Amino acid sequence: MFDFIKKGLSKTLEGIVGVKGENKKITKDLLEEILLESDVNYEIVEEIIYYLPPSNEVKKEDLKRVMSSYFLYDKPEIPNSKPFIELILGVNGAGKTTSIAKLANLYKNQGQKVILGACDTFRAGAIEQLRLWSEKIGVDIVLTSQGHDPSAVAFDTISKAKAKNFDQVIIDTAGRLQNQKNLANELEKIVRISNKALEGAPHRKILVLDGTQGNAGILQAKAFNEIVKLDGVIITKLDGTAKGGALLGIAKELELPILYIGVGEKMEDLIEFNPDNFLDILLDGVFE
Repeated sequence: MFDFIKKGLSKTLEGIVGVKGENKKITKDLLEEILLESDVNYEIVEEIIYYLPPSNEVKKEDLKRVMSSYFLYDKPEIPNSKPFIELILGVNGAGKTTSIAKLANLYKNQGQKVILGACDTFRAGAIEQLRLWSEKIGVDIVLTSQGHDPSAVAFDTISKAKAKNFDQVIIDTAGRLQNQKNLANELEKIVRISNKALEGAPHRKILVLDGTQGNAGILQAKAFNEIVKLDGVIITKLDGTAKGGALLGIAKELELPILYIGVGEKMEDLIEFNPDNFLDILLDGVFE
């Protein structure tokens, strides 16, 4: 897993090395430049430097201690339910459908019985893409034609999962309607109808964020969080960006766990996020 994260942060690490050059010691000025280059929010950079010991020379263990504090958040309590219902949200293009496929593949490889709900009924392409993924992975799917009521698809998916003894239900949602009010109404309805199909559902609401957007994704995440209270985040496309430092800003601003990170295009390139491993790799790039 350590190698997977390192692969995912390869461009971020290249950027750090480019800034660092031949310096053998890390001063606070150089650290500030390195962190900004990897898209750590300026306010957070200033905080990190403020909480370091007064010496101008930065030690790895001190930096890790300070940076670790950004990942100290309360994790939402997740009920133990069968079937377990997850609602996946995110704007079009963030990698939402691919992340759903990777998540389904991960669960299947753990021996769980998985079903998908194609509730992005506003785009025929989204339904077809999810159908193709379900066939490739070998998991069930509930779908309908474009324009059908998304909440009805969610209800049918959960009902089938209950009747057929599925372990995991992953429900796709629309990434964009005509305006935010329409999107809010639709997502709220899916949540409400899911709860009617199974009390307490959805058990986890996960936002997929495009890692190449860096800190710009935070505003997007806040908007979704206002509509539907989120339980966690998946960060995609980390292998394609030098903005890996933005994870600090995302963790701080949202106070939500980063559950998984996407570090490549293969099915196995979705891995559980471990803050300790992430910081070790990031700081190895800074100090070694």
